[in-house]
Amino acid sequence: MGQAQSPHQNLAGNAAIKKIKDLAEEARTCFFSTKIGKDTHSVPMTLQEVDENGILWFISSSESEHNRNIQEDVQVQLYFMNGSSYEYVFIKGNASISKDRELIEKYWSDFANAWFDGKDDPRVTVIGVKAQDGYYYETKDNKVFAMAKMVFAAVTGSRNEDGGIEGGLEI
Repeated sequence: MGQAQSPHQNLAGNAAIKKIKDLAEEARTCFFSTKIGKDTHSVPMTLQEVDENGILWFISSSESEHNRNIQEDVQVQLYFMNGSSYEYVFIKGNASISKDRELIEKYWSDFANAWFDGKDDPRVTVIGVKAQDGYYYETKDNKVFAMAKMVFAAVTGSRNEDGGIEGGLEI
């Protein structure tokens, strides 16, 4: 019995950064994982931006467990999902923590006030994750059409394309 398949398209360099930017900024929230393979710690985090160099920016507390984990091991993994559009991106990279006032000013959002006493709170940090590589999946067709293709393939046992595209990302 066959199964639906997605065309495969690996991306590198600027094309990979653009794909990460498009998919991650649309999803906005990810599971941010530290201590990879050693009692992995994952928390939901809201993305502020993916810059032109492929760095993903987050606001975080200096007192958080993930900040402490990054000080011990800079390797992190990010898992973004935009379920309403069937878009997913997984990113491996190295994180750095900054208290740079310009970065805090640039990435501060009103939403962060829920965790801090304003942007001058001494606990405010900015985490930058330099993407190294990853993997993505996205639908090429609208969600309803993509779902219809998957159902058709499942019912008929055909190996029809499932309406998506996927591939590796290398920065």
